[in-house]
Order: sequence, then structure tokens, then C-alpha cells
Amino acid sequence: MKSPYVSELQPNQVITATLLVQHKEVRQKKTGEPYLSLTLGDRTGDIDARMWDNAAEVIDVFDRDDFVKVRGLMQVHQGRLQLTVHKLSRQALEFVDQTDFFPASARDLDQMLAELRAIVANIRNPHLQSLLQAFLQDPEIVPRLRVAPAAKHVHHAFLGGLLEHVLSMCSVAKLLGAHYRDIDMDLLLTGVILHDIGKIHELTYERSFGYSTEGQLLGHISIGFGMIDNKIREVPGFPGRLRTLLQHMILSHHGQLEYGSPKVPLFPEALLLHHIDNMDSKMECMRSCIEKDRAVESSWTSYVSSLDRSILKKQKFLDGPTEAPALPPTAPQPAAPQPEPQHAVAVAAMNPAPPPQRPAFQRATSAFAEKLKGALGRDS
Repeated sequence: MKSPYVSELQPNQVITATLLVQHKEVRQKKTGEPYLSLTLGDRTGDIDARMWDNAAEVIDVFDRDDFVKVRGLMQVHQGRLQLTVHKLSRQALEFVDQTDFFPASARDLDQMLAELRAIVANIRNPHLQSLLQAFLQDPEIVPRLRVAPAAKHVHHAFLGGLLEHVLSMCSVAKLLGAHYRDIDMDLLLTGVILHDIGKIHELTYERSFGYSTEGQLLGHISIGFGMIDNKIREVPGFPGRLRTLLQHMILSHHGQLEYGSPKVPLFPEALLLHHIDNMDSKMECMRSCIEKDRAVESSWTSYVSSLDRSILKKQKFLDGPTEAPALPPTAPQPAAPQPEPQHAVAVAAMNPAPPPQRPAFQRATSAFAEKLKGALGRDS
């Protein structure tokens, strides 16, 4: 077992550790000298790192997805932990246990696969169950499904993440499907199980999480659509209209055109699938961001682009120093009348105020009335 893990790092600590290079960028100081901006990680998280000195000596020694042995000082920069690297060398694979560097589900992978098989066994529609069994009996699909992450970064980005995501969605689908009237539970569960099946080919996870060429060119929705279409052909007598409904669920599960779905959900099971997928992925994203955030003092995580917000670390907020409750707003009270100063009274007596002036239109009217009186020769 490697030590220390990223989750164990503390401020002002001098460390020597083997880490996986997740990001590497060569930048320039104001002097023109190069320095390295790195993201280093292991299965417990990642951390920003900078190598300010002697960077030119190691720039070509390693690359992204390499393992490196680093020695440096943990510091706090802008409220977040950052490693200042003093020494760095590439680590040979024979000295590395790769299981230390890939985040994995806390659940047992084989147990999750068995749980999925049990859900499929309870599907009552014979066509849908036969389709799902065709996937779970495929010797090329099952090993990939067992370990595939659900995403590169956003949610369930760990080995077994796709399986954990699907099982979580199945649990929610059973609750919501029973709550709403006239929901075809077999169709909903089949959509849940197969909605992201294309990710077993879209994502790569041999050294670090990334995208395959097929994944970058086609995306998991198109890949999954093709996989399902091929498997349906293996199921004798699969109804054409049921096939169309399932295909629509796959195409529309992102919910909106701008989020990559060729279609928006157009019937209840498709809409439920979208919202269950969206909710489960965002809840896991929040959990993961709170768990891995390296902010030292703040009760807030750094900005999370996938959620378009920072996230409150609730427990840290609750355990923090007591804050004075905000007072409810009150209506302003009228000021008490103040006695007029004596010298002001004297000045007012010496300088009486002029009589108030009538508006111009009233003065003009009065002058006209006087002339009219004179012309008529009488008072009025």
C-alpha cells in the first residue's frame, strides 16, 4: 500500500510520494524561465502542484498518465492545498501497484453485478428480459460493464461507477415508477439499465480515465443506440413498436437538445428516465466534490463547472463557529421633534418670512380680473 495518499496530506508537511500525473502544463515565469503546473492524484483524490525551480531538467522526463515520485512541501495557496515540488522523477511500472491510483467503488464489483442480474431476472416482459440477458451473457460486454466508470470527471468517475450509477437509478425508478400512474416498470428499468451502455466503449480506463477514439467521434448515446439495435436483432420476435420506444429513451435521456440528446423525452417513461439520471448524477457529483475538496478553511468548495456553482460543505458549516442570527427587519421610527434653538427664534423675529407667493397662473388671473372690473365700472 502506498503512503501517503492525497487525502492524508496536510499543510506545512514535507512529503515524498508516488502519484499519477493527471495534467501537465509548461508555463513561463515573468523572467521567461519555465515552470510546471501539474495535477497529481491517486485513488483518494487529486491535488494541484507547481514545480518552480529546475523544471527544465525534468520537462521531458515524464508525461501525462505517467507515475512520478515527488518530494515537496504542502502549502496553502488561496485557501487550498498546493504542493510545491522540489524533486521529481519518473517511476517505473514495476514499482507501482496500479490499484492505488484508480478510484474505485466502495461496493464489491461482483456483488453489484449479481444485484443487476437479479433485477433483470424479475423483468416480466419476455422481450425486454431476453434483450437484457443478451447483454449480461455477452463475454465481451460483461467484463467492461463490471469495471467501467460512468464518466471521466463529472459523476461516478471511478471503477465500477457505471454499475453503481445504474443500480442507484434502479432503486429510484422503482420508487417513482410506483408513485406515478400507468408507468411501465419493465420498460423504465430496461431504459435505466441500458441508457449509458455505450460508455463501456466511449471511455478508457487502463491508466487514467479518458475517451477512446470511438467515444470522441460518436459519443456514448450513438454507440449505445447501435449496441441495442444489434442485440434486439438477436431476440426473436422483438416487437417493432417496443423497439422504437426503447430507442427513443436512449436518444432522449439527456433531456435537452443542447445537452446532446437528439430528441427530448416524449412519453412518461422517457421523461422519468431523464430526471432519474440527472438527479442521481448530480447528487453523486455533489457528494464527491464535498469529499474531495481541498479547501482548508472555507465551508464552500471551489467552483464546480458541471453544476455551475460552489457547494456548501454542510457538516463543516454546522461544526464551525457560532454565527449571530440575523435580526428581523423593523420599520423605521419617526424622529422625535427637536426644540428650536433660541438664536434661531430671534433671527426669525428680526427677519419675518415674506408672504407666500401664489402660482404665476393665479397672479395673471387676478390682474385680468382687476382690469375687467375697471372696464365694467363695478365691483364684483
